[in-house]
Amino acid sequence: MSLRDVHFPEGKTLAVTGGAGFIGSNVAEAALNKGLKVRVLDNLSTGHIENIEPLMKHPDFTFYQEDIRDLDSCLKVTEGADYVIHLAAWGSVPRSIRMPLEYEDINIHGTVNMMEAARRNGVSRFVYASSSSVYGDSTELPKKEGHEGKPLSPYALTKQVDEKYGRIYKEIYGLNTYGCRFFNVFGRHQDPNGDYAAVIPKFIRQLLGGERPTINGDGRQSRDFTYIDNVIEGVMRGCLAPEEVSGLAYNIGAGGREYLIDVYHDICDALGMDTEPVFGPPRAGDIRDSNADITLAKTNLGYDPEYDFAAGIRLAIDWYRENLK
Repeated sequence: MSLRDVHFPEGKTLAVTGGAGFIGSNVAEAALNKGLKVRVLDNLSTGHIENIEPLMKHPDFTFYQEDIRDLDSCLKVTEGADYVIHLAAWGSVPRSIRMPLEYEDINIHGTVNMMEAARRNGVSRFVYASSSSVYGDSTELPKKEGHEGKPLSPYALTKQVDEKYGRIYKEIYGLNTYGCRFFNVFGRHQDPNGDYAAVIPKFIRQLLGGERPTINGDGRQSRDFTYIDNVIEGVMRGCLAPEEVSGLAYNIGAGGREYLIDVYHDICDALGMDTEPVFGPPRAGDIRDSNADITLAKTNLGYDPEYDFAAGIRLAIDWYRENLK
């Protein structure tokens, strides 16, 4: 099973929020390839128009440069839509510690706006991005739904709140919601620049640019790095999932566990480099270890990730080599 095995009925419409971002632009492109009519809403605060420029001329693609904090915009993009994949949010744990009010406004208020708009417009399935950060201070491995800890950052808290709204909108209003707890997604279109860039593209950019990357902490922290095509499969299977498994949040990972220092050396090896990293202080709010138990997503959604870390990192490095200028 893989993304190739996901099929939609003809004539359906998908609304993607955050569709000019890393994950959203990949989802929008894949959805067009699946025959869906696609609407993207993005205010371009963190997304990039370059990510969707190749899609602009497609007859079934529409772009709205608007904001999820505006209910009228949410109503417009969901009118007549069959499915919503809600990805618009601000990520980054460190930035959320610096800017908690902005995170509450965008990640919670914006998400409730989208759920309400989807409810009013009779959307069939509402799939939304959550995060592995909801596991907080829980040390249990692998991470399993129903065993969450206390959140360690405003970002993690916003995602926990979003999940609670997802349950409420199912139980009270009958909206079929499916939360997707993403585990350290990487791949094409992920921005390697800026203070809050994700670690894999940042390492690749720095190494290709002749810099020595910094690893925060001792490098022995572990993550379930998940290639982008696995995530596309997960959210699309949410759009097609049975009503009886809605109202829940699901781990969308690869089911593996990679130590950061090993990932760094894997990237160096793939690039033919032997550059020693710099070690810096640990980042506030970061989870020490994380890997996903994906049993529930397999059982309820039919999710079966095709790419392990080794396959995904080769594809990602090839893409950055081709596209980093």
